[in-house]
Amino acid sequence: MAEYLSPGVYVEEFDSGSKSMEGVGTSTAGFIGAAQRGPVGGVPQLVTNAADYHRKYGGYLSESQFGTKRYLAYAVEHFFMNGGSRCYISRVVPSDAASAEGLLPVSAPILKFTAANPGAWGNDLRIRVTPASKARTQILEKIELATGDLAWRVKKSVGFQVGDIVALSDGTKVVYNRVTKAQDNILEFEEPFEDSAVDANLVPTVLLSTCEFNLEVQYEDQNELYENVSLNLEAANYIEKVTAKSDLIHVERQASESTDIVSPFEAISGDPDAAVASAVMSGGSDGTADGLTATEYIGTDNGAGNRTGIQAFLDNSVVSIMAVPGITDANVQMTLIAHCENLTSRFAILDLPYDCTKLDDITTIRNMFDSQYAAVYHPWLEVNDPLDKKNTYIPPSGSVAGIYARSDNTSGVQKAPANEVVRSCVGLSTPYNKGEQDILNPMGVNLIRAFPGQGIRVWGARTLSSDPQWKYVNVRRLFIYIEETIRANTNWVVFESNTQELWDRVRNTIQGFLLTLWSNGGLAGASADEAFFVEIGPSTMTQDDIDNGRLICVIGVAPVKPAEFVIFRLTQKTNES
Repeated sequence: MAEYLSPGVYVEEFDSGSKSMEGVGTSTAGFIGAAQRGPVGGVPQLVTNAADYHRKYGGYLSESQFGTKRYLAYAVEHFFMNGGSRCYISRVVPSDAASAEGLLPVSAPILKFTAANPGAWGNDLRIRVTPASKARTQILEKIELATGDLAWRVKKSVGFQVGDIVALSDGTKVVYNRVTKAQDNILEFEEPFEDSAVDANLVPTVLLSTCEFNLEVQYEDQNELYENVSLNLEAANYIEKVTAKSDLIHVERQASESTDIVSPFEAISGDPDAAVASAVMSGGSDGTADGLTATEYIGTDNGAGNRTGIQAFLDNSVVSIMAVPGITDANVQMTLIAHCENLTSRFAILDLPYDCTKLDDITTIRNMFDSQYAAVYHPWLEVNDPLDKKNTYIPPSGSVAGIYARSDNTSGVQKAPANEVVRSCVGLSTPYNKGEQDILNPMGVNLIRAFPGQGIRVWGARTLSSDPQWKYVNVRRLFIYIEETIRANTNWVVFESNTQELWDRVRNTIQGFLLTLWSNGGLAGASADEAFFVEIGPSTMTQDDIDNGRLICVIGVAPVKPAEFVIFRLTQKTNES
């Protein structure tokens, strides 16, 4: 309560009504898989279109090298083709993959360059080093200190740091030295200069300059230029510091230069007469399919910001759809489902093996799972392969994730993402018929089928749950949407006084959100009372709950169920007198 210490008029603001609630996103996907290049581990990276993916993660992996573990690039591309707009990528690499490396100079190396991440791509990195200088000045006066040491007054000492190598040049001869102290235009050096170093002329012929180098790193159309880089460990422009955020390389100082005072460029190039030094990168390898096991996809939890594989998505709070395209290992799929179940905020899309065509085989695999947070789709999709310039088959999870996003954005998350055309798909690996779907659909296997004159469509909307309340994909995802929206928009309630006034505000806030959802067709019921209820107060909390800081709100909603079976009943009409 405000203090009133003197007479006057006081104007105060207070918050008494409900707060608006903004729905959370439901169409952001998360993919885990092998890529040509790109970050490995850490926070998953955002990709907003297919070109963005190729810039960050490279092109397509070959079938001969990676087999069915090569489909991340295809899945992401078809996610965007089918209506997706945002996804996050967690790249995994085979255990036998390697990062390209290069040394300067080759003998007695001072710098080691390593590609930022594993892959043969690193062998194509181009690294060039050229001499540079960040500061130059003239020496105006030689000073003898009380200690007997010599110092030198310069015109301007800005840019000269302790530890810097400097060059004194008269146009014909160059003498190198090292700065030991720099303050107020007074410099001290490791070795004393000759008296001829002093040149107080208006247009000097003897100049003192720092010795640095420029580092240029290039890969295809990506170019990084680091100017005036130093080997001085204490300098702000020390090479390991300025390249720390490079997307292309890691640079590591291997050893100090010799005790001889020479320019950093000469030390790096190993040739006093060289104008340019280049590092040759080699040893980069993509690895093999055998090096990609369930362990790489499941990942490891090394703490925030250092997780890998599926575990990396613990550091992401916006993804709501997840897939590991083409990976049908039961350990990976069960880990993905467990990840979604534990967070209760995302939904898994699973693939079946390409060669799993018989109903008995499909049944065996499907019976391994029971989850309301996952769905499985089959068969694989025939699409154009830009790598081999011919048609190939890809797992459907990427395309289906895009269809989820498209359906959410056009009709809302309450609508079943089915009876939707699969874009950029010209065929199916197995053309299942109605009789076969009559067996698979009740089991929760969502088939993709071709219909004459209607294209290829997703023709199923069931989860892998044995609980009939959660058998539809849209029902589970609708509840995820409602739960996450309420969670994201009610932080203001925490630590408020647990009173009737707060209960009314919470009730009105949630009712306003659900009323809008119902008005937009997101809930069933002819009236709002039939669509939802929100209860909070003595009927939901005991005094013990209140004493222990618990505010309990009970919410009921009537989800929209899809018209999965459309039945028209016909009879004959006879004329009677």
